[in-house]
Amino acid sequence: MFLTQSFPEGPRAPRDRILIVLHQERSSPGRIGLGLMARGFRLDIRRPALGDPLPASLDGYAGAVIFGGPMSANDPDDFIRREIDWIAVPLKEKVPFLGVCLGAQMLARQLGATVAPHAHGCGEIGYYPLRPTAAGERMFHWPRQVYHWHSEGFALPTGAELLAEGEMFPNQAMKVGPCAYGIQFHPELTFAMMNRWAHSASQRVLPPGAQPGATHVANRFVYDGPVRAWLDAFLDHWSGREKPAGAVTDRSVPAQSAI
Repeated sequence: MFLTQSFPEGPRAPRDRILIVLHQERSSPGRIGLGLMARGFRLDIRRPALGDPLPASLDGYAGAVIFGGPMSANDPDDFIRREIDWIAVPLKEKVPFLGVCLGAQMLARQLGATVAPHAHGCGEIGYYPLRPTAAGERMFHWPRQVYHWHSEGFALPTGAELLAEGEMFPNQAMKVGPCAYGIQFHPELTFAMMNRWAHSASQRVLPPGAQPGATHVANRFVYDGPVRAWLDAFLDHWSGREKPAGAVTDRSVPAQSAI
């Protein structure tokens, strides 16, 4: 079970914590959180949308992850602006940062790039092809299909390196500086989370280009193995720690509100 934890801050704090930023009361860091805990990290979970503060410094932290949510990086809410501004902290301090979906779009906004809907109102909801760039191929072996839930995409910021591309939304993964990454897709979903998201898709009127909820779980059985392998390799690289053999990173987690 993931619980919000607070740990002492300051120059003597060991770098064994990862800051986790979520956007809904029942949101979960999923396989990313499980993978980081398997590597020996403690999770400091904060929800700025519900009033949690963000640390002024990441001294004592080994990294920070901002996850997705139903809101837009263009929304006028105070917490959205605070999170976008706060991303300057890991960038300045060169602490590993990962933005997932909304978190990637916030990273783009922090760097002066735009976030915008698809020109024809389309959305990526379900599994879609992913094409690594030459730079991406040098870093990881990427899955060829990944799971999405979004109807906005980010422009590539000046100085960022594009690592993977897509058809509907061209920019799917980027690297900024030595250790900041943004990904438009969702490798964090456990099987339980996938079932909830797929059920939500089946209950909604979806935008053009979205896949019906009934196909989401079926496609997971086809495509999830390479996604899991990519996530393990990415977390090894990003965190600087390898996952112990046999560690479980896909067990059930507390219910997450559908995005």
